[in-house]
Amino acid sequence: MIYFDNAATTRPSAAALEKAARFNGSEFFNSSALYRGGLKNAAELNIARDFLLKSLGVSSSEYEAVFTSCGSESDNMAIFGAVKRGVFVTDKGEHAAVYKSFCELKSRKLQTEFIDLNRDGSVSEEKLLGFVQGVGADFVSIVHVNNETGAVNDINKIADKLKKINQKIIFHSDGVQAYGKLPVRLSKSVDLYSVSAHKVNGLKGTGALIKKRKLNVSPLIFGGGQESGLRSGTENIFGIKVFEYAAAEKLERINENYAAVSEINRYLRNALDKRYVKILSSEAASPYILSVSVPGFRGEVVMHALEDEDIIVGNGSACSSRNRYSRVMESCGYSKQELDGVIRLSFSADNTLEEAKIFAEKFNGICKRFKGVI
Repeated sequence: MIYFDNAATTRPSAAALEKAARFNGSEFFNSSALYRGGLKNAAELNIARDFLLKSLGVSSSEYEAVFTSCGSESDNMAIFGAVKRGVFVTDKGEHAAVYKSFCELKSRKLQTEFIDLNRDGSVSEEKLLGFVQGVGADFVSIVHVNNETGAVNDINKIADKLKKINQKIIFHSDGVQAYGKLPVRLSKSVDLYSVSAHKVNGLKGTGALIKKRKLNVSPLIFGGGQESGLRSGTENIFGIKVFEYAAAEKLERINENYAAVSEINRYLRNALDKRYVKILSSEAASPYILSVSVPGFRGEVVMHALEDEDIIVGNGSACSSRNRYSRVMESCGYSKQELDGVIRLSFSADNTLEEAKIFAEKFNGICKRFKGVI
């Protein structure tokens, strides 16, 4: 099988699973327990927290890591927990976890604004800054890497500019498609940052919200007061340690992985037959995501034709795949015909150039067949 849907989820790291296996075996203890095994596991959680903070270039004296069940929960905690009233600003290209949360804020009669996108799926900084200068903002959330086009927003620069307008603005970014793939060093202007384990060869069901210690965030989940009272519920120590170990693998080879994935991305940009295929992702996008369109045909039909060849791809965000047109791609200004034919390829370091060559041959053949070319 050729698997090109890594933006949806990645294969768990066998090495990370093996290394963390003891937390599902002899060291299964609840990290809130006060006997030796529980205290030891609590210390292991703190090791994982410190690892995440260090990997993002922030200090444990200024930031803390709150473990959650996923990136979506981390986004929700940031959006609903950091600010209770005021002006909430995001963009039209956000993952559903942010976009739908802002829709909920709007339904609660809070003032929300969705900023337009550039053609590549990045936020229009000019419109964002113009809105904030004119109307103001209390909370701003801008995705780091667009999960459908791969467009990269310079969140440090954006956050710095926003803080110059108003130092009290709370800035959040969904970093799920950036962490472990692009070198990330957070500016002190970034208050909140969401990450997820299963995008970097960890397990589904584990994520984290990186937050400034001085920032008050209200919990979404109440109970035993775990995670410093911010996220009650017994911590998933096995999933958290797999996250730590898998992310460490990624970060140790981040430059090599980036180069290898870039080669695959470049090859496919050149190898896909432009008579039938339109490249949608910009050259400046993250190489881990390449969105294309087969205008005139349903992307879902092409996706299933590839699946018959034992090739797995996506046709947009897995969290919004029930809609005919991608909200994000539609906001980029593509035609209905282009929107119908969208296919998202997303890569990992496990993919090879040989797989890309096989994919291009099969994909071009399917396009020819669909177009009736003999």
